[in-house]
Amino acid sequence: MRTRTIEMAVGLFLVAGFAALFFLAIRVSGLTEEAGKPSYQLTARFQNAGGLGVRAKVTLAGVVIGRVSRIELDPKTLQAKVTMDIVNEVKSIDTDAVASILTAGMIGEKYIGIVPGADDTYLKNGDEIEQTQSSLVLEDLIGKFLSSKANEPATPAPAADDSF
Repeated sequence: MRTRTIEMAVGLFLVAGFAALFFLAIRVSGLTEEAGKPSYQLTARFQNAGGLGVRAKVTLAGVVIGRVSRIELDPKTLQAKVTMDIVNEVKSIDTDAVASILTAGMIGEKYIGIVPGADDTYLKNGDEIEQTQSSLVLEDLIGKFLSSKANEPATPAPAADDSF
């Protein structure tokens, strides 16, 4: 009888462990409640979409309002064309809003942050956000810093002061 109780406890513990792993996998993968909500699509073009991935978050005022559904290269402009699925509850994104590729936390997860504008007209399904700010690439910033330091003229060392 005691063995059967132990076996049942171990079985329940394993089932609870698998349920916790499944829940964690769903949360980490981004398959949350907004995945089933009706949405509309907006696009934006970026000079550099470095690190941004499909299913990355789209936020407005820090609140997740959608996900990136597709990233492709526009052969005419040679820019990254990003398609976003925005939940239907958010209909008030101005036509002069700005979309920026931002970095979240220390890990460096990239997402799109939308800053609303002041226009009275709103974007509809299939519209494009005209004003964008591309992702900052750390290697580019370091290269620019080093090249600016290399081009600076050397400053002479201060002369010794013998006025004591």
